[in-house]
Amino acid sequence: MMRKKNKKPSWVDVKRSIKHFEKTQLVELIGDLYQVSECNKEFFHTRFSLKEDNLESYKRIIQNAMHPSLEDKETLEVKRAEDAIKRYSKAIDDDKWKTELMVFFVECGNNFTLNYGDIDEEFYDSLVCMYEKAIQNVLELPSIEQKAFKKRLYKIMDSALGIGWGYHDGLRESYYGSFPK
Repeated sequence: MMRKKNKKPSWVDVKRSIKHFEKTQLVELIGDLYQVSECNKEFFHTRFSLKEDNLESYKRIIQNAMHPSLEDKETLEVKRAEDAIKRYSKAIDDDKWKTELMVFFVECGNNFTLNYGDIDEEFYDSLVCMYEKAIQNVLELPSIEQKAFKKRLYKIMDSALGIGWGYHDGLRESYYGSFPK
């Protein structure tokens, strides 16, 4: 006799389970989720704009992760900064502000290098990757909103001249490939 394979529960299973909940049950469930973790609290605060300036709190996370103070023995945490952008994007569906965080990510990483010197290939790959994603987002914004982002992206590329690991070349190729002269 063959055994059934135990499959991992998925969102579809959860959705099926809560489909017939009453409003009060859903509110109670959301309350439980809110209490479970700080990440959930952050998500709800951001989603419902309960903090004065949601974007600034995410920028602080990115700033601390991508441009730590080496004098204070803080470490570079690229994944933490990337995760902040993902969490913000899930909570707020706004391409302009997501793009703001992406460009800010690259600005912080670029400034870290300008202040402290060369890092490594993996670091620059993550900056170029985020730069390319930011450009794609900029291209999807209304043209009136693109101008300021294009100026900041150009400034990053221009200031990266002389940084190793093909970093400047990658930025230049992405910039001019997307925004021809």
